[in-house]
This record gives sequence, structure tokens and C-alpha cells, in this order.
Amino acid sequence: MAQCNQGLMQAFKLQKKVQENEKTTTLWLDGDLENVSPGQFVMAWLPGVGEKPFSLHSAKPLALTICAVGPVSRAICALKPGDTLWIRGPFGNGFSLHGHNHLLVGGGYGAAPLRYLADEALKRGDSVRVCLGAASAKDLMLIDELSKMGASVFVSTDDGSQGVKGLVTAVVLEQIEANKPDCLYACGPTGMLMALWKMCKAHEIAAQLSFEALTRCGIGLCGACELDESLCARLGLAAGWLVCHDGPVAKLNSE
Repeated sequence: MAQCNQGLMQAFKLQKKVQENEKTTTLWLDGDLENVSPGQFVMAWLPGVGEKPFSLHSAKPLALTICAVGPVSRAICALKPGDTLWIRGPFGNGFSLHGHNHLLVGGGYGAAPLRYLADEALKRGDSVRVCLGAASAKDLMLIDELSKMGASVFVSTDDGSQGVKGLVTAVVLEQIEANKPDCLYACGPTGMLMALWKMCKAHEIAAQLSFEALTRCGIGLCGACELDESLCARLGLAAGWLVCHDGPVAKLNSE
């Protein structure tokens, strides 16, 4: 069984695949990831194809939830049990549980790292609510898995094909007003994250927001994933904040 070392590429064998929706697959590998937090990421590499960052669905065993949207991700999703995937990591700063009443928010494929976070919280006996939003029902994922784990799941879709019609932020607001959480954790498009941050400030809730960006080196050298300076100012982060090195999770105090 492989065990991942952050500085080195390690070869893992694909054990099984689970189709989450039309474009998204969870790949379960034959080893564990040590010294890792939910929200961190790894770099996955296929020789002759390329390398991309992916957040963690699980650490023990290692599992990645991947949306097939480009040549690298499509090639990884096409792997078959027994095939090899090369991994280095973990990288970045992930989520850390704050309090015992947690509200998790996933926008689109931003739901991918929430399963690992929910699992860690539920193991402590904490309360976990998860709000998932997507364009339509066919784009949603992890609803059944999160529910079976013991999380309360609330859904919205832009077209109303499942759950509440509209943006996930409306569902989040309902949950905040019904039972104010100790902390809100979110991953998804930047617009959604900034709307959630505004909401958290208004209700004096701590927030941990995971930003998506083009990550190339994974270790803060190339600067490709630098967060826009105007966003840094609105979030109270230092200019030059790097998603791969300083993030991907920004821990924010609402005060």
C-alpha cells in the first residue's frame, strides 16, 4: 500500500471508481495520505499527459473527486482499476474545525472537498449542515453520501430541477437564520464566496473560504494563483496572497 510523501511523486494504483454525476468521478486509490487536513490538495500526474491539482475527497484511503473538463482531468477519469496515478502532496492550508455547529457550502464542483471536512466533524459528534448548489440536478453530487454519513443536506439549483430554485446563498441565509453556526466553510466560485463573506460579516460568523485558481507549481513559486488585489483588500488578506501556498482556504474573522 502506497503512502504519500509531500516532496516526492508516489505511484498509487486505482482501486475503484464512483460516478458522482455526468462529468464527475471519485477515484479511490490504494494508499493513505498522512498529516493532511480537509481542504488541502495534491498534484496528480499522468506521464505524457500532464499534472493538475485536486482537493481531497478522503485521506485514508486517498480519494479524489475529479470533474472531467480538460485533457488531464479527462485522462485521469478514464483510468481503470489497476492503473497507476502519480501523486505529490499534500499542499496548501486547509480547513480547521471551529466550534461544534458547522455549516458547509459547496457551489458546483466546489462540493468536492466538503465530504472529507464533514467526515472529520461528524467523527467528533458535531452538528453538520451542508448546503449544495448547482446549475441543475445533473450537476449536483455527494448528496446521498453526505446524508448517509449523518449530515443534514439542503439543495438548490439555478433551474429549480432539484431543491430550491435559485442561488445557494438563499438556502444558506435560511440556515443561518434558523440556527446560527459557529463557523461557515465554503468552496466554489469566487462570486459565491464573496457573497457568503458579506453574509457572514452581517451575522458575525467566522468563515473559512476555499478559493479555486489556476495552480501550476503547487508550492508558491510561479505566482500563477495569486488572488486579485481587490479581493484581498475586501477579505482583509495581505496583497499577493497565493491560493496554493497561503490558501486555498482563507480563515476569516467577521469582526
